[in-house]
Amino acid sequence: MSDDSLHNTEHERTTTETDKEDSSRAVAVKDLWLTYADGTEAVQGLSLAIERGEFFGFLGPNGAGKTTTIKILATLLEPTRGSVTVNGFDVAKERTAVRGSIGYMPQETSVDEELTARENLRFACGAYGVPRGDRDDRIAELLELIDLADVADTPAAQFSGGMKKRLDAATALVHDPQLVFLDEPTTGLDPKARNRLWDYFQRINDAGTTIFLTTQYLEEADALCDRLSVIRDGSIVADGSPKELKRRVGGETLKLEIESGSDVVDRACKISRQSDLFEADATVETTGETVRITTRRAREQGSKLLVKLQESDITVTGFDIEETTLDDVFLAIADESVAELEGGHA
Repeated sequence: MSDDSLHNTEHERTTTETDKEDSSRAVAVKDLWLTYADGTEAVQGLSLAIERGEFFGFLGPNGAGKTTTIKILATLLEPTRGSVTVNGFDVAKERTAVRGSIGYMPQETSVDEELTARENLRFACGAYGVPRGDRDDRIAELLELIDLADVADTPAAQFSGGMKKRLDAATALVHDPQLVFLDEPTTGLDPKARNRLWDYFQRINDAGTTIFLTTQYLEEADALCDRLSVIRDGSIVADGSPKELKRRVGGETLKLEIESGSDVVDRACKISRQSDLFEADATVETTGETVRITTRRAREQGSKLLVKLQESDITVTGFDIEETTLDDVFLAIADESVAELEGGHA
């Protein structure tokens, strides 16, 4: 066999393996672009892979391209170019199959307020083609899941905002989709209503539903998501678990409470700075009797620093590690300081 034949065979094998891998994923996006008629490039070369059963968060500032991307994945917008499969179906060629396998909850609540909760779900069952014989059981199951069984026959106009949001989410799930898109589902809700919806989303994910979430509440993403991608100006600039992203931006803060006066605190600070335990850009600060070290190696080297301080007759009365927050991640992105983030982006 010639070298060219070997190369072509290997290329075909690799392509086939990649196609099989993409078809097994909930979402597979390669080099996605969407340019609007006015020339605005809302999505620019975006690539993304989401595994089945994952709770995935898609974050970014307003206008970054989050909703545009979701609408492409839900077949509501046609991409300018790029390859996109959802649950193994091509969004350009197999729209009906894609729509039958997903649920979509847009930012604005879409329940019919003149209908009861039960009637809203029955209407959704018809729209999604749920078999007639299965509808009553499915509606009863969802009413229990969203904690609206006691008000099932009450018009939605009498519901609170949180109740309407839960009902709206349930209408997107009547056909038991493999994947559900949630576009800022808790915007405008009070903390109690948000927490109830969080619990709902976690339960359906635990039951096997893949979730694609966009949210403006960073604590929501931190609490719920297995993995996050951060989009800015139509392109992904960071990808990883919430903990990984926070550590890439600024590491963690090692907080040490030191016994005795300022002289001892100053010595502890000096030892911390001069030790070879932390990277060159680690920061060491003091506040009262506290030494704070911000470093990407806090967990790895914290105990070793304790030993050094003890060997210098410095007594540590308190030891804590504080994580960087997702707010810090967003501040880094807003400042376009993404070098640390890109280090882990695939």
